[in-house]
Amino acid sequence: MTADTAARRSSAPKRQGTGKRPLFRRRSAIPGFGLTMGVTLTVLSLIVLIPLSAVVLKAAHQSPAEFWAVATSQRSLAAYRLSFGAAFVAAVINGVFGVLTAWALVRYDFPGKTVVNALVDLPFALPTAVAGIALATLYAPNGWVGQFLTPLGIKAAYNPIGVTIALIFIGLPFVVRTIEPVLRDAAEDVEEAAASLGANRIDTILRIVLPALAPAWLTGFAMAFARGVGEYGSVIFIAGNMPYKSEIAPLLIIIQLEQFEYARAATIAVVMLAVSFTMLLIINAIQAWARRFD
Repeated sequence: MTADTAARRSSAPKRQGTGKRPLFRRRSAIPGFGLTMGVTLTVLSLIVLIPLSAVVLKAAHQSPAEFWAVATSQRSLAAYRLSFGAAFVAAVINGVFGVLTAWALVRYDFPGKTVVNALVDLPFALPTAVAGIALATLYAPNGWVGQFLTPLGIKAAYNPIGVTIALIFIGLPFVVRTIEPVLRDAAEDVEEAAASLGANRIDTILRIVLPALAPAWLTGFAMAFARGVGEYGSVIFIAGNMPYKSEIAPLLIIIQLEQFEYARAATIAVVMLAVSFTMLLIINAIQAWARRFD
């Protein structure tokens, strides 16, 4: 061994033991990874996994032919189309007006701003049955708004339009409150720099503002859509609940339960669960893709 080799070895940092660091081990202000993960998995299992598994097992009591017959019956398909279609349309509408509402609340000061801010959160606190009764009273043919729509040939209550109105009402806060923090953190000097370089307002919105809001917008859209698919209380009062026309899937599940057809109810629930889970996975994948360009 030469003197240079010995010097290099002596100056090299000494290793504390030969073992590798355990996987997933990170220094944290809250110790106990095993305990916290165990509690998390236990709570998720009791609240989410076990109930959903029970629904799937109940539906599995039927034969594949019986399951398919219930899941694809004309009445079930009509209920799926209304529930998922109205939830999607409502989420898109909330996606547009939710951005505008959040922009006004964040970027401008105006009289009554506190009141408007509180009204946005009203669907969170208002019981869904109360919301449904209020909307049905408002948009009924003799209601405050419906009496002006009826002469125009627009029937806003007791049909699929009423279902969409109810889902817009309960889904708007999800989009607004998801986008609002992103707008608050967005630096206005970036927009000013774009304007100084010659970009007009449309270019600034399309190339700077909207791309920055895309992940948050998708999150709000997904939350509004998921809430709309499973909404029941605010919809049944304004929907009309006519089979094949204005009957939502959650109501069809309730009807099957009242008739003691538990396996049939579980079948419809499993189909809704599968479709909702698939759509949420797709939205989350789009979010992950969008974050790669942040």
